[in-house]
Amino acid sequence: MSRPLPARDEVWSAEDYLGWPSDTPRCELIDGRVYAMSPAPTLDHQRITGALFAALRSTLAERRGRGSGGAGCSCEVLMAPVDVRLDAHTVVQPDVLVVCDPAKLANGRHVDGAPDLVVEVLSPSNALKDRRLKRRVYERAGVPELLLIDPEQRYVEIHRLGSDGRYAAPELIAPQEPLPLALLPDWQPTPGELFGWPPADLSLDEDMPAAP
Repeated sequence: MSRPLPARDEVWSAEDYLGWPSDTPRCELIDGRVYAMSPAPTLDHQRITGALFAALRSTLAERRGRGSGGAGCSCEVLMAPVDVRLDAHTVVQPDVLVVCDPAKLANGRHVDGAPDLVVEVLSPSNALKDRRLKRRVYERAGVPELLLIDPEQRYVEIHRLGSDGRYAAPELIAPQEPLPLALLPDWQPTPGELFGWPPADLSLDEDMPAAP
């Protein structure tokens, strides 16, 4: 018999969350409240997550191999499930993340602090939470760059932290356009190359979201 999800109407701390047994159902803690996670993502979700993780890992490994000390040389890419403690009452599990500060990985169990890049792959069950609630949490924690990937509409949304500590209006990237990452400015694959998406004209898509 599986263990029940901790009560959502109670306020929990990050230490509570990180101390729960390993057979606790997958969930995230946001501002002390428990949010259940889907038990199994879709195949498209996993293909996209795996492709981006593999591409980032290969690119970062190549830079470390050069030993040039350039962008990304000290960074490590991780993928879910991995706990990211953002504050005393918030622990999330991004789909893909890049951490460039080894001190944030020093405990060997979870990431302690804001990653340098966070990627969330949207699905009907999590789109609202990722686009609004988690976006605000990442902004507050100081995550410099957030990618939201929509497999159905086939576009990537880039949110970058401004000098005022807020995310600017998102940049929308079509499948055939370069994907510009501040973390890796000279690495610009297209979503089409990464995920096998056909070209599209986002300006003609009436289903595109308005900026949050």
